[in-house]
Amino acid sequence: MGGAGWLRVAAAVTCALATAMVVQRVVAWRRWLPAMAVQRDVEESFATPTERLQRVVNSLAVEMFAGLASEDASKVRMLLTCVDSLPDVSEEGIYYAVDIGGTGFRFLKVQLGAGSTIINQKIERQPVKKELMKGTSEDFFNSIASTLKNFIEREGDEGRALGFTFSFPVRQFSITSGSLIRWTKEFSIEEAIGQDVAQCLNEALERNGLNLKVNALMNNTVGTLALGHYYDEDTIAAVIIGAGTNACYIERNEAITKCQCLLTNSGQTVVNVEWGSFCPPQIPLTPYDICFHNETPNYYDQGFEKMISGMYLGEIARLVFHKMAQESDVFGTDVDGLAIPFILSTPCLAAICEDDSLDLKEVGSILEEHLKIHNVPLKTRRLVQRVCDIITQRAARLAAAGIVAILQKLGRDGTLCGTTRVRSMTGVPKRSVIAIEGGLYQEYSVFREYLNEAVLEILGEEIAATVVLKVVEEGSGLGAALIAAAYSSTRNNSI
Repeated sequence: MGGAGWLRVAAAVTCALATAMVVQRVVAWRRWLPAMAVQRDVEESFATPTERLQRVVNSLAVEMFAGLASEDASKVRMLLTCVDSLPDVSEEGIYYAVDIGGTGFRFLKVQLGAGSTIINQKIERQPVKKELMKGTSEDFFNSIASTLKNFIEREGDEGRALGFTFSFPVRQFSITSGSLIRWTKEFSIEEAIGQDVAQCLNEALERNGLNLKVNALMNNTVGTLALGHYYDEDTIAAVIIGAGTNACYIERNEAITKCQCLLTNSGQTVVNVEWGSFCPPQIPLTPYDICFHNETPNYYDQGFEKMISGMYLGEIARLVFHKMAQESDVFGTDVDGLAIPFILSTPCLAAICEDDSLDLKEVGSILEEHLKIHNVPLKTRRLVQRVCDIITQRAARLAAAGIVAILQKLGRDGTLCGTTRVRSMTGVPKRSVIAIEGGLYQEYSVFREYLNEAVLEILGEEIAATVVLKVVEEGSGLGAALIAAAYSSTRNNSI
């Protein structure tokens, strides 16, 4: 074969190779197209521009007004807590608290000294056993009482009073009594609904031989508010952003028209918003949210909570990845792990978002360790990180809208009853401190940055400068002990 022949052969081989490479790239691109389409859909449906957030603020504020007017008039229950007295730094002595949340029990011994001084504190944590979450009421409260008994015996002093933080919707009859309205956060002890939870605990304490009774019943937001107010009197509200989410704030009695028999002459009352059940009409539930609601108790309930809180964000991400895996091969073929509900936790989602390494090594490790997806290419890791960021951003910005709605309800957001006028300061600026507790805000820096950024966007710089978002640690437990102390004293100190 002559030189020209070899050239023709070489040209043909080169052309064939080039064609094969092009075909390979086209095939690979086509495999990516469905995954990219899912990502674009998530970006569009999870978008929360500032104008939309302002409408969420207005809607929630309207629901808050309605909830204070009458029972069952609003999706947010606006429960009166019967707390009209917060610690005034004169409390002294030893107090105990039991804190029942979505992921665990906490038992606290708190020694108070005069002048906003917590001299000593002991905290014991215990995870909630799965069988207790769906068992009987008696078993549930007996477990709490027996653990508290062991804790007190080790400490050697029963203390003066017991504060009880019960972080589920309760309709209170007094500071020491209230009936469970419904369970949230995957609890489903049906027989406990309608029961007086303080009485249930008191009976369990008696069965376990403890000479101690609940003298202050509250939810976790109220405890956080109490601790925040203990150190800073400008604290007007508290927000929990952890496994679940909720808020409470100090309301004027004259703004409350329902349940007048529960109001005192103190002039103010702490209101438990129960904003987890709010479903903002401006934020459509995505197919991932809807599928997710189908797989959990209280179907189509707790919409705000399921878009914001730590118990659910990882699961939303899993549903998105599962959809991508069904429509493309971006995760390869071994994707059975993506079909398992709740296999991806929110701490994993946080670690994925916060991975700033060039090769996203942590993202790859999480996919391999938790989802059993191996050898994930960098391009897919970037896609995973982007999806987790989108989910985080929506959650944080909605939480920010909730905070601003409370400020709007109290007339501290620079507008007149939620009008769309440009916010501006009128009169003497009021410092507004919001106590915040919960791992999602405290430990997840990306979430915290998005929330703070959104508050500034909605309020504007002038008004935002008057608002302080202050992290409060162990507020739900320590605050319960503080309120128990406030109500066990003979003083009559209103908020």
